[in-house]
Amino acid sequence: MSAAISAGMARPYGVERVCRVWEVPRSTVYAKRARAAGPPVVLRRRGPAPRGADADLLVLIRADLAGSPFIGEGHRKVWARLRVRDYVRVSRTRVLRVMRENGLLSPHRARRGAGAAHEGRIITNAPNEMWGADGVRLETVEDGWVWLFTAVEHWNAECVGWHVTKKGDRFAALEPVAMGVKNIFGTIEAAAARGLSLRADHGTQYVADDFRNQVRYWGIQMSYAFVEEPQTNGVAERFNRTLKEQVIHGRVFRNVEDLRVAIGAFVKNYNEKWLVEKLGFVSPRRARELHALRRVA
Repeated sequence: MSAAISAGMARPYGVERVCRVWEVPRSTVYAKRARAAGPPVVLRRRGPAPRGADADLLVLIRADLAGSPFIGEGHRKVWARLRVRDYVRVSRTRVLRVMRENGLLSPHRARRGAGAAHEGRIITNAPNEMWGADGVRLETVEDGWVWLFTAVEHWNAECVGWHVTKKGDRFAALEPVAMGVKNIFGTIEAAAARGLSLRADHGTQYVADDFRNQVRYWGIQMSYAFVEEPQTNGVAERFNRTLKEQVIHGRVFRNVEDLRVAIGAFVKNYNEKWLVEKLGFVSPRRARELHALRRVA
């Protein structure tokens, strides 16, 4: 009927008009046509067939996750290690699919919210241009709430200094900066870190005169994060979040010393083995070594 020619308009009636007059859903018409045409054509995957089955890839993925010193790593790091270390030629999206189907994706993945007002870039192009500093409170059984202060290189996300203490004052906040200056520049004498900027929030420790005067003595320029925009101190904030996910959550620490040992072990492991995507999936320590080799060459 829909293909019949209207005597008055000399045009086909059409499916839409016929179904409207007869009060029949168009989906019913299309469904009957599809059944009459036979079984649907199954389209094959485009491109060459994968070399291995998903079951074989799943075994490799589980082995990689079991051998990693970290927990909750995402598919990108698994894909990078399989490709570089194990020479497994597989696409990143396939690793993502297999991990998703088998419940192996990171439990720490969070839905991204709306864009922030800050649109600047805080990642530097070379080391020793900007560090980030931040402090967090952690709970222990015997000593109650204690403080962890960290200093993180913006260029390669390396933790250059850390300090765990019961009293979280301005002098405690200086300890990781002093550690970083000593380890990276070799001395804590005057102007040892000239040209370096230190990004921090407006916590009382970081705005205190004693803190500001000491970093100025080392030649460091303070750079405070925007008010109510913690993402402007995002490098240090992200490192502390990773530390909590890997070390703090799900564990009970007896005292300050117990916490200090755990964090010290994690920082060493992180700097040497944590893969950073922006660095091409190499560790912070390895990125610094490669940068030094390029400068010598």
